[in-house]
Amino acid sequence: MKNLLWLQGLTCNGNTQSLLNAENPYFYELFSKINLLYHPSLSIENNLAQLIDEIENNRINLDFLVVEGAITKNKNYCRIGEFSIGELIDKLKNKANYIIAVGNCAVHGNFPALYSENNDVFGLQFKFKEKNGFLPANFKTKSGYPIINISGCPVHPAWFAQTLLSLYYDKKILLDKLNRPKEIFMYLPHDGCIRNEYFEWKAEAEEFGTKEGCLFYNLGCRGPITHAPCNKILWNRISSKTRAGMPCVGCTEYDFPTRKNYFETKKNMGIPEEVPFGVSKRAYIMISGVAKTLKNERTSKKLEETD
Repeated sequence: MKNLLWLQGLTCNGNTQSLLNAENPYFYELFSKINLLYHPSLSIENNLAQLIDEIENNRINLDFLVVEGAITKNKNYCRIGEFSIGELIDKLKNKANYIIAVGNCAVHGNFPALYSENNDVFGLQFKFKEKNGFLPANFKTKSGYPIINISGCPVHPAWFAQTLLSLYYDKKILLDKLNRPKEIFMYLPHDGCIRNEYFEWKAEAEEFGTKEGCLFYNLGCRGPITHAPCNKILWNRISSKTRAGMPCVGCTEYDFPTRKNYFETKKNMGIPEEVPFGVSKRAYIMISGVAKTLKNERTSKKLEETD
């Protein structure tokens, strides 16, 4: 059986909470295949020091090292037992076949890095967009992969399970420029969004929580400019932010904590400063102009009023 060790740095534990809600496979099904050596929040015994010694001396093989939370170089903070999080990463980085960064804090540094007074908080291999994390830019694990990043705040448990099981079965994973699995992050929340009809006809929502209207133009939705499959792999198999009338906040992207006014679309002369991926501003203006000169009766009514 392959072994997994889970560490937590500077984190709210949101990714652990998300993992406990995993379905298909369920949490216990996932870890009936993979031996969970240690998890700071879930393990009954605090035997981390013993495990570290056995891993360092090659008595236990470490197949997967999973890191949740940002990493600090300050040895006085974020300690797990007798070790700081940075010391643990240094001890285990060359022993693991794969290292998976789970959540935006572990991937990009996120809020802990943004508000670090001494500039000593990082993601594992990135700090925001730059490959300037705790570990060197050219670092690779024993398997030949760099740090495999699963970004999100928190991540969907299915994204983690899919990545972990692909590696478990020795399937090749293609990574994007931010080291995220392409199979997951090649999609946008805009793909599969049930509000796409409103987006096409430029019928905009004016308030949160409504069933009608696109949330992009007025309410700050990042669905067309974020990499994540939130409307393809639904949360709890039921919903997503946009389905509930809540704009996508782009929590899988490197700039998630640095943006301001999350629920407002920044515009210049009535044109969004950021337009959907793959579309020029000129094309967006032309398409929007054409759509607004035409009328779609369906998008101009409440859904309950349509036949």
